[in-house]
Amino acid sequence: MRRIARDDDAVSAAPVVAPHDRLGRPLRDLRISITDRCNFRCTYCMPRERFGREHAFLPRKSLLSFEEITHVARVFADLGVEKIRLTGGEPLLRKDVPRLVAMLAGIPGLELTLTTNAALLARQAQALKDAGLDRITVSLDSLNETVFHQMSDSDFSLQEVLQGIEAAEDAGFKPLKINMVVKRGVNDGEILDMVRHFRHSGHILRFIEYMDVGETNRWRMDEVLTAQEIIARIDAEYPLEAIGAHYPGEVAKRWRYRDGGGEIGIIASVTQTFCHECTRLRLSPEGKLFTCLFATQGHDLMTRVRGVNGKAGDSPEQLATWVSTIWADRGDRYSELRQTGLAPAGDKIEMSYIGG
Repeated sequence: MRRIARDDDAVSAAPVVAPHDRLGRPLRDLRISITDRCNFRCTYCMPRERFGREHAFLPRKSLLSFEEITHVARVFADLGVEKIRLTGGEPLLRKDVPRLVAMLAGIPGLELTLTTNAALLARQAQALKDAGLDRITVSLDSLNETVFHQMSDSDFSLQEVLQGIEAAEDAGFKPLKINMVVKRGVNDGEILDMVRHFRHSGHILRFIEYMDVGETNRWRMDEVLTAQEIIARIDAEYPLEAIGAHYPGEVAKRWRYRDGGGEIGIIASVTQTFCHECTRLRLSPEGKLFTCLFATQGHDLMTRVRGVNGKAGDSPEQLATWVSTIWADRGDRYSELRQTGLAPAGDKIEMSYIGG
């Protein structure tokens, strides 16, 4: 553990470890969005009417470089972070992602994961595995071509996504996690088809309640198919039993088929909130640190990394102290407050900007 500078010239005698936040939650996970661009226009995330041809994405020079991301990741690892997830937008749109993975893989003690829509995965899966990526999560909302296009609003075919999943399997990524956002009246009729396809595959299918992330998807509670309803539909055809979490703070509730067909997960951030166990910070492509998926503003990490007005950026010790202070002051629990009608007002940051 590095020792942390309290002043520009003074160094404390004791190492700084990120404290628990105001609700007693430790810092364990960092989600790094490496691009705000995506090749899909999913209606619940990047609706085309907002993210159309006229939308101005971040210029390349505004993004944290791979070297800066690795520098930041080392600081977070020293503070107790155990897992880093690369996300977006669509992270595989960023050029040479395997090189970033290889750089991060050189940091001891980190689990490296990546979330992707898999449309570009077939051509990169083996390089990601060779670089040291541990796990892949694929976002896939339907196995019906029509519904797939309705939700993704993209020019990619369902077959290209399935080929990406197959390539990831061949590269040694198993099990994959397959995330399905369920929206009532849109793709909830595809639940059992997804179950039948991924049962006995060795992969873990996870169902996500449709969430009010950002301000552009016009979320309504009546479009949420609840976790209880999802489980009931599956259990009626393929009996399930609940199983315990792998680790504290795991967001998905785990279930397995009683006949041995594998397991599924349910992420119920609307009806069965898990704010009290949240151990995650999120870093945007241009270096803003967010303490909640539903945050309305972030903290400027980029300036601390690059410096400003000719002044050098923070040392690792100074940066670690700054992060620790932010975490210690964290009290976010948006989903819990949503249930009581007391969720804070303000425009929430978009999921495509900081990842899910």
